[in-house]
Amino acid sequence: MSKAGKEGPFYTAKEAATRLGVSAKALRIYEQRGLLDPTRTEAGWRVYGQREMTRGAEIAALRALGLSLTQIAGVLDQEPESLASALAVQQGKLEGEAAAIASRLARVRELRTALANGASASAAQLVSLARPTSTPMVSLTLPWPWGGERFDLPTLTPMTYIVGPLFSGKTTLAQLIAETLPQSEFLPMARIEKNLAALETELGADPALRERVSAAVQWLEEDGATPSLALTVILMALLKDGPAAVVVDLLEHDLDADTQSALRAWLRQRGKDARTLVATTRSTAILDLEDVSLDETILFCPPNHDMPFKVEPWPGAPGYEAVGTCLATPDVRERTAGVTAVHPSAL
Repeated sequence: MSKAGKEGPFYTAKEAATRLGVSAKALRIYEQRGLLDPTRTEAGWRVYGQREMTRGAEIAALRALGLSLTQIAGVLDQEPESLASALAVQQGKLEGEAAAIASRLARVRELRTALANGASASAAQLVSLARPTSTPMVSLTLPWPWGGERFDLPTLTPMTYIVGPLFSGKTTLAQLIAETLPQSEFLPMARIEKNLAALETELGADPALRERVSAAVQWLEEDGATPSLALTVILMALLKDGPAAVVVDLLEHDLDADTQSALRAWLRQRGKDARTLVATTRSTAILDLEDVSLDETILFCPPNHDMPFKVEPWPGAPGYEAVGTCLATPDVRERTAGVTAVHPSAL
């Protein structure tokens, strides 16, 4: 129950979430991002006064418009011009998503028309004909310890995340996707230092690529990123001519929190026709479950090597909560970077 104080009533996290129309988990995420600063009782419980409730209402209203938490952090307490700029970006994003939905709707109508006219092809053939030819398809056989099951993903969006607990096969799945997709490149970020000389040679031999990477780094720096070898490697892979898809194992490796957030923003502004990026991740700065667009796909690798599957980005969808338990904020990931679990086979 809410309690009255000198500054007005205070609400528990559950009460505040109910009044704001959000989840208690969302309130914790807002706090982690520095958007909310609830008061603590002597017992350590969070309570929300009028100031926090007003702030929370502003955040909820902007989220309802589809703005990301990164965008919201940039417009709260700023001049109206910053909100206008964020809304312009959001309008472009929504228009792109609307176009994608319109395209899917047109294909659905084509299929229904074909079926109504007595089409004799199988359902699989009809769906194959309706699939956009510009989007690659993943169809592969999962090796041991999965046991040879087939894994099919009809389409790959510009950004595909692979998430799962330790020893669930995330890296193996990423490698298989890289081997299956034509003209793809696999980047194991934990081992990039071994190829430093080759990377420097490649960048030095291609002035156009060097210029594109430099421009991207400048964009990211203005958004709070810190230049690094890891960041340069990712940008090179995405900006150079050649690979149709880039598969990265642990996208956040060696990137600080601000750089991860800036990189996510940069990746999303590339547009729906950008080069396909598939990445394993365990960071909430890279994969924000409350801010997943139609141009992003989540693949979950369950424990015990159950079959991977696509997770829809809304609470209650199969696998949604499990994905959330595999993600942590960059500061938590940094503190636990050297901590590994003991694989059952070693016991």
